[in-house]
Amino acid sequence: MRICKLPELGELVLTRAILSFRRAYGRRDAASSSSSVRLLAHLVCQGVAHELLALQILTLLLEEPATDDAVGLAVQFTIEVAPALSLASPRGLRAVLERMRSILQGGTLGGRVSLAVEKLFDLRRRNWDGRPPIIRALDLVEEDDKITFEIGLDDEGLVKREMLDVFRYDDDWDANEKIWSRIRAEILGSGDEGETESDDDNASTDSSGSTEIVSDDEDNSYSNNAQTKQILVQQPIQDLTEADLVDLRRAIYLTIMSSAGFEECAHKLAKLNVPEGREDELINMIVECCSQERTFLRYYGLVGQRFCLLNARWRMAFEQSFSEQYNTVHRLETNKLRNVAKLYAYLLQTDALPYDVLTAVRLNEDETTSSSRIFIKILVQEMAEAIGVKGLRDRFEDKRVQESLAGMFPRDDPRNTRYAINFFTSVGLGPLTDGLREHLKNAPKLIMEQAQVAAKKAALEVERKKIEGNSSSSSSSSS
Repeated sequence: MRICKLPELGELVLTRAILSFRRAYGRRDAASSSSSVRLLAHLVCQGVAHELLALQILTLLLEEPATDDAVGLAVQFTIEVAPALSLASPRGLRAVLERMRSILQGGTLGGRVSLAVEKLFDLRRRNWDGRPPIIRALDLVEEDDKITFEIGLDDEGLVKREMLDVFRYDDDWDANEKIWSRIRAEILGSGDEGETESDDDNASTDSSGSTEIVSDDEDNSYSNNAQTKQILVQQPIQDLTEADLVDLRRAIYLTIMSSAGFEECAHKLAKLNVPEGREDELINMIVECCSQERTFLRYYGLVGQRFCLLNARWRMAFEQSFSEQYNTVHRLETNKLRNVAKLYAYLLQTDALPYDVLTAVRLNEDETTSSSRIFIKILVQEMAEAIGVKGLRDRFEDKRVQESLAGMFPRDDPRNTRYAINFFTSVGLGPLTDGLREHLKNAPKLIMEQAQVAAKKAALEVERKKIEGNSSSSSSSSS
């Protein structure tokens, strides 16, 4: 596991896995608990986590009274971590298996879980099928370089450090990216040699091709025929029926509607190999499918978030889509408008889309319609519900997004400022307009100061013209 070469990253992954398991087990969320224990088992096998953590988890799952879900999780976790525990703590593993045996003999388990426990003991008799603690393909860190973190399941003060998930502007991005490239090359290895070899092969191929052309010049008729065939081959075939485009749209739609979860959907869509310049087809299909639902499904937001974070070209396509949807929002029915607004609100609140997309929004009486005002209302209300009014206000007051929000929170005209204040107050988001209220309060003073500055400039300009006129007249009289 390569995160062991970055100890801080390994500690963060382990801490988040423990916190995730605590939360999922406390909520009795079987799916999330299963995912968390599998991750923790692999961290123990890789030596990132101490074997004591594995024993703590098993003790928690097998404590009285034992339930089917808890014992099932314990069986799954034991199968994953048993090869490592058999070497690091054989007595602890033996105690866990004895506890499972006593629970099985008690007769309180269901048939499915009892069968799973019996299969576990069968694996033990076969010495875990000779499975090593670490798969050889994943054993990438030298034994001396491994760092094991002794973090317990019930340790206090574990911090998830969620701020690391939030994008922050980096003034020294180029320099930091170069530093990270060197670190990545040191850990993963560099592929320059393979590229050099491929370049050499291409060069040799080109040179051989040029030799053939020179030799072909000896026969003019053959050269002319070859050139004619080459021209015919190089001419691109244009499909004016757009059959490929129709097939692409059909494949995208069927993938979105037939996928069981957002991860499966995103994986299948990424494998479609959408050609360059056709990103809008995928994005528009996601937005269209979302708008057709009766209510907004978080499924579409997760798919859109995954693509925004996957590659910059998808994020740029979503940014362009937001502007297009906002400009044509008057064509949508109320239910479709609500779903589309909630989709973009989810992408904004999860930082999948930058706040630069809000430059398309100009909130005033002249440039908005009833549909666009409903769109803005739902968009901002959904964001406030997800991250809180205070959190949304802090984001909007960030200096890095002030320029993008100049249209939504106008300060150019007192009339537009009052309109924006009244709009957000009427939808229950008055705290977002504190800055506008302060600006409107000081507007007369600012207007007066601007008028004084303009008057001074005009007076200076008149004085300058007088001086230039006097100097020109004096020079003509002297001549």
